[in-house]
Amino acid sequence: MRAKKVLLLSMPFGALERQALGISLLKASLMEKGIKCDIKYPTFTFAELIGADEYYWVSNDLPHTAFAGEWVFTSALSGSNPTADKNYIREILQDEWKLRENDIARILNIRNMVQHFIDYYMETVSWKEYAIVGFTSTFEQNISSLALAKRIKKTYPRIKIVFGGGNWEDEMGVELHKMFPFVDYACPGEADESFPALVELILSEQTQKKSLKKIKGIVYRSYGKSYYTGSSDIVSELDRLPFPDYSDYFKELDETSAADAIAPNILIETSRGCWWGNKSHCTFCGLNGRTLCYRSKSPARAIREVEHLVEKWKFDMLQAVDNVIDMEYFESFLPAMAGRNLTFFYEVRTNLNREQVKILSEAGVKNVQPGVESLSNHVLKLMRKGTTALRNIQALKWFKEHGISAGWNFLYGFPGETREDYSEMLEILHSIRFLEPPTGCGPVRLDRFSPYFNHWEEYGLTNIRTIASYKYLYPFPEDRLKKIVYYFDYDYKPGMDPSGYADEAIEFVQDWQKNPETGTLKSIVREDGRLFLADTRSCAARRHFVFSGIDREAYEYCDSMRSCNSVVKHLNRVFQKTFTEKQVEKLLNALVANRLTVTDGKNFLSLAIRVQPDLLNSPPSKDGGLNLKQEQLTNTGKR
Repeated sequence: MRAKKVLLLSMPFGALERQALGISLLKASLMEKGIKCDIKYPTFTFAELIGADEYYWVSNDLPHTAFAGEWVFTSALSGSNPTADKNYIREILQDEWKLRENDIARILNIRNMVQHFIDYYMETVSWKEYAIVGFTSTFEQNISSLALAKRIKKTYPRIKIVFGGGNWEDEMGVELHKMFPFVDYACPGEADESFPALVELILSEQTQKKSLKKIKGIVYRSYGKSYYTGSSDIVSELDRLPFPDYSDYFKELDETSAADAIAPNILIETSRGCWWGNKSHCTFCGLNGRTLCYRSKSPARAIREVEHLVEKWKFDMLQAVDNVIDMEYFESFLPAMAGRNLTFFYEVRTNLNREQVKILSEAGVKNVQPGVESLSNHVLKLMRKGTTALRNIQALKWFKEHGISAGWNFLYGFPGETREDYSEMLEILHSIRFLEPPTGCGPVRLDRFSPYFNHWEEYGLTNIRTIASYKYLYPFPEDRLKKIVYYFDYDYKPGMDPSGYADEAIEFVQDWQKNPETGTLKSIVREDGRLFLADTRSCAARRHFVFSGIDREAYEYCDSMRSCNSVVKHLNRVFQKTFTEKQVEKLLNALVANRLTVTDGKNFLSLAIRVQPDLLNSPPSKDGGLNLKQEQLTNTGKR
């Protein structure tokens, strides 16, 4: 009797702490159709073999585009090539990334374990049970997946091999299918509908060309040639998707000896695509590929899914894979999560107001990725981010105030940026050093599917080529490599090269990352109605400030970014007096001089983190304070 089961695999170096969401959804869909499906996580097996610390080191700590996690599997896929291996170590690990000898030795030790891992997995899995073996491939999972798939096909030629995931999206999947003949099928796009349809055909042994052509979104092979049926239909109604089946992940997690080193969280998906990208695709962003169209689950469905997953798996840490949260969730889903003692991660934009940040906090969103990227208005405009430097800082300030950790990147090297962009930014950086530093700092990358990639000539880029690491992963010429890879190197056209412009800012950010500010800037409203600021930052002009009357009103009004003219109108309205723009500008500039406020030359933003009176012991105003008298716009002095 022919096998009728499906096996789906998530290979190294997939994250140990997270489930493979895509294949978990596919399993649930297959099970609904009565098709038996297992998921296995060779990630756990490999972590046991090399040690969980080494696994995390490769997947989290090594430079991503060095692709060491891919390279260690190359000999298992393509055979031994000592010359290429030596060149990879010299050119990529040593010359480009300056890795130390002991780090290179660790990588080589891991590489030496790969063949043992492949052999062990071939011996311990009951492959004869399966008619189809599918691989999900994202980030550094491609070479390991191909290496095992090649062995499976050689040993069990009747098993149909299917690939999908981010590494096989769109034209990449088509070309990879051509290059690796042991791969029978690929699903280079959203596979929620195409993969189950393909499985049904394979199991019914109806894989004639005319049947396969009817399934949109697959690549198949006929007489040695690859055929693509065109882009798959995207799932427009996400509520139709099943709840992901994580049973295999938690079973293997319970059984692995590496469990003590793993802090799992539950993946949730409440939307796909990017609503901002629908309006203005960020120039450097290649996420979503051809599926930028934004769709989200109804709040009621999202709530049911969270309740189901938390109840079933008894974990209270949830990580949303969404590119950006649905703004309507601030009035529905997020308030419904308040009080449940759950902890969420979400990607957000910085166009949030104070109340929305509070709603995030109350819902248990304790970690966000806000997409800051830069603190220069001009550079942000080049990115088409639709935000400003002060709005980014405003969000970082409110996140800190509400106990939300913000992971953000500092990017530079955008065609069209100027030296002045970074000299202006430096002044701001000194004032905000008490906020959370960026987690990443690096030059802008050229990613497939991004506007920079699709229209490189328009943006002043030239000599587009694959990054150097790829030629050591895939033994193919450059013209074919360009069709399968995601990251590219480039040069700037004459007059467009911004090299060196950001050097001082980069040096500041890197020091900020290594030596975070231990002091802070906080404000409270005292019982007497005055606003007290305690400044313990290393850049503090004074340790204490006390504001009252006009000064307090102006400072608190700038808790959200305001223009000078807006502040004038606000003060005139509140105090029923006429203040000139020159008077108000004098006060605002004094606040900037004392690093209590920042400005982009047009707008002003107060920096103090608001705290409750019982959280800060404020001394009397005479103790180091500067008492600004009622209705008197006073210059607070320069540093």
